[in-house]
Amino acid sequence: MPDIIFRDGSICQNEWVVVPRPENGESLTIPEQPALIPADLWLENRDQFAGKRDIGVWLDGHDEPDVLADHVHELPLVAINFPKFSDGRGYSTARLLRERFGFKNELRAIGDVLLDQLQFMKRCGFDTYDLRPDKDIRKAARSLNFFSQGYQAATDTDLPLFRRRAS
Repeated sequence: MPDIIFRDGSICQNEWVVVPRPENGESLTIPEQPALIPADLWLENRDQFAGKRDIGVWLDGHDEPDVLADHVHELPLVAINFPKFSDGRGYSTARLLRERFGFKNELRAIGDVLLDQLQFMKRCGFDTYDLRPDKDIRKAARSLNFFSQGYQAATDTDLPLFRRRAS
């Protein structure tokens, strides 16, 4: 299995597998290891997955996070898929999950995740990052802390830089 990187720069083996959306006519097949399934399928079968700490969900870029609003406390992990580098909707989804819906567990970036996105993802509330396979995970720790200060308020600080300097 590929490795993942945590927001503190540590690297760990990824134990979670992303289960793709079944094609028309196929049923959802969940492996015998921690699995991330499409959020809408988890919601449809929520009673079946209740209390399972090895089942998480993933949202696609076009999925609205409010579908999980009443259930975020039940999920050990939520992953947000970045289908391509230029699709920034996952940043907003992450902030909404953290700030509006109070999600406290692991938030993971998956898909087309590149090194130069990591610090911005971290500021939006992501905990772990599953880098694109062609990227060197050993370079990721530096990317997580490339800038010493952020100008804007984000999930990591309530105040913009000019307010922090004034206090």
